[in-house]
Amino acid sequence: MLNAKAALAALWCCAVLALPAWAAAPSTTLDLRQAFSFTLERHPDLRRLPLEQAIVSSEVEIAAQKPAWVAGASLENVLGSGDYRGADGAELTLSLGSVLESPARREARIGFAQSRMAGLDVEAEARRLDLLAEVARRYLDVLALQEEATALEATLAQRGKAADAARRRVAAGASPSSVQLGAEAALARTELELARTQAAVDAARRRLALMWGGEPTGPVAGELLTLPATPDFASFASLLERTPELQRFASEARVREARLQLAQAQSRPDLEWQVGVRRLQGSDDWALMGGLSVPLGNRRRAEPGIRAARAELDALALEREAGELDLRATLAEAHGRLQVDALAVRQTTDKVLPALERAESAAGQAYRAGALSYLEWAQLQAELLSARRDRIAAARDFHRALIEIQRLTAEPFVLADRAPSETTP
Repeated sequence: MLNAKAALAALWCCAVLALPAWAAAPSTTLDLRQAFSFTLERHPDLRRLPLEQAIVSSEVEIAAQKPAWVAGASLENVLGSGDYRGADGAELTLSLGSVLESPARREARIGFAQSRMAGLDVEAEARRLDLLAEVARRYLDVLALQEEATALEATLAQRGKAADAARRRVAAGASPSSVQLGAEAALARTELELARTQAAVDAARRRLALMWGGEPTGPVAGELLTLPATPDFASFASLLERTPELQRFASEARVREARLQLAQAQSRPDLEWQVGVRRLQGSDDWALMGGLSVPLGNRRRAEPGIRAARAELDALALEREAGELDLRATLAEAHGRLQVDALAVRQTTDKVLPALERAESAAGQAYRAGALSYLEWAQLQAELLSARRDRIAAARDFHRALIEIQRLTAEPFVLADRAPSETTP
C-alpha cells in the first residue's frame, strides 16, 4: 500500500512533469501516477518487504522467550560386575532444570531485535523512494524522447516544404538539380532520425514497464517543457534531517546501542539449576537431589565484545557526519543544475526559438522568391532543430535534478494546481 511519504512523492513527481494529480489520463496513455501505482504493487523488492518484516517480527518473539525448561532422566550403576551386574544396583534419577537468566540480558536481547524492526521500516521507506525516483527517471526519458519525436516531425514538415520548393525551382530552371537532390537527401535523413527516435521511444517505454514487470503501453502523459518554481538551496538543505538517508543513521544508532547493551549483559553470569528425585535401588527408597552451577570468567570473556560494540557506536557519529556532507554536496550539485537548466529552458523558449522560427519562415519566403540560397534556408532549419533539442535536453536535466532532490529530501516542494477538494495525504 502507498504510505504517506510515497503518496507525497507520487503527487510531487506528477506535479514536476505538469501532470495534475487528479486528472484521469485517457485509456491509451500512461500517467506517472499509474506508473507509481503499478511499481508499488508489483515490484519484487517491495513485495518481499512483508516477508522481511515477518522474519524480524519472529526474531523479536524469539528474543522475548524465557530459557527453556529441561527434563532429564539418568540411570546409574547398571551393566557392571558383582553386585552391579545387570540392573540389580541401578539408580534412576528424574530431574527438571532451567537457567535463571539475568533480566538485563533478556531486555537487551529484546531491545536489539526491536531496534532491527525499526531499522527495517526506515530501510523500506528508503527503498520505496529509490524505486519511485527510478520510475520517474524512466518516465522522464520516455517523455523527453516523445518531445524529440515531435520536434523531428516539425522539422520533417519543414524539410518537406523545402524539398517541394526546390523541385519547383529546378522545374522552372531557376536552380540546378543538385539543390533538389540535396533537399531530398535532407528530408530522407530527417525521416531516418524520426524512425530512430520512435524506436528509442518504444525501447524506453519497454524499459519503464519493466519496473512492474508489465508490457509497454501507449504514449505517456505530461508536459516536459513546463518547469515549476522551486525553493532556494537553504530551504532544500533544511529538510535533509528528515531524509531516510540520515534517519538510517539514527536507526543504526539504536541497533548499535542495543548491541552494546547486549554485550554488557553477557558479562553477567546466568545460574543453571536442577532439581529431581533419585531412586536408591539398594534400599528401594526415593530421595530429592538438586544442583546449581555458575559459569566463571564471564566478565573477562565479554570485554572484547563490549569494546567492539562501543567502538562501532562511536564510529557511527563520524559515519553520519560524512554521510551528511555527501548529501549536502549532492544536493548542491543538483540545485546548481536546476538553476542552470531552468535558465536555459527559459532563454531558449523566450528568445532563441522565436527568433529562429521567424528567421526560418522568412528564409523560406526568400528562397521561393530567389533572394536566398537553399543552403542558407537548410542551415536555419538545422539550427532550429538543434535549439529545440537543446531545450528538450535542458528540461529533461532540470526534471532529473528535481527528482534527485526529491529522492534526497523525501519531501514534495512543488505541486501542480489542484482541484479545491483535493488535499495532500
